[in-house]
Amino acid sequence: MFAHLLLKRSHRVALAVAAVAIGALVLNACKKSGESTGEDKDAAIDAAKTWLALVDAGDHGRAWDEAASYFKSAVKREDWITAATAARKPLGKLISRSLKSATPETSLPGAPDGRYVVIQFSTKLENKESAIETITPMLDKDGKWRVSGYYIK
Repeated sequence: MFAHLLLKRSHRVALAVAAVAIGALVLNACKKSGESTGEDKDAAIDAAKTWLALVDAGDHGRAWDEAASYFKSAVKREDWITAATAARKPLGKLISRSLKSATPETSLPGAPDGRYVVIQFSTKLENKESAIETITPMLDKDGKWRVSGYYIK
C-alpha cells in the first residue's frame, strides 16, 4: 500500500488498530450471517456513504466526530486526522464508488456483539485506478448507524 509507506510509525499504529479490526471483520463476514433486517442494511449503507463523503472532502475531524463510539475508543481524534490525511491525500479525489457487498453481522472478532453491516465498495480515485474500501457501520448506543471501522486497499 503506497499510502501506508508514507505514514510515520505512530500514524501506522493508529491506522493499524482500525485495520486489524476491519481485517477480522472481513474474514468473519463470509462465515456468519447476521440477523439484521433489509432496513438495517439500507440505513447502514446510507450512514457509510454519508461518512465517506466527509472523508472524501478531507474533513477527517468531522468524520471522527460522526463515527461510532467503538471507533472513537480505538483511535484518538488527532491520530485519526493525521493518519487519514496521510493515507487518503496521495490517492487524490474520488472519481467513482460502487457498492460491491453489504453483509449484516451480529458478532465480530475483537468487537462487542451488536448489529453491524460489513460493506465493501469498489472505488476509483484520481491516483488509484482500483481500490476496495471496507467500511463497517454499527448500530451505536444512541440508536444511529455510525461507522466503527474503515480500511482502503
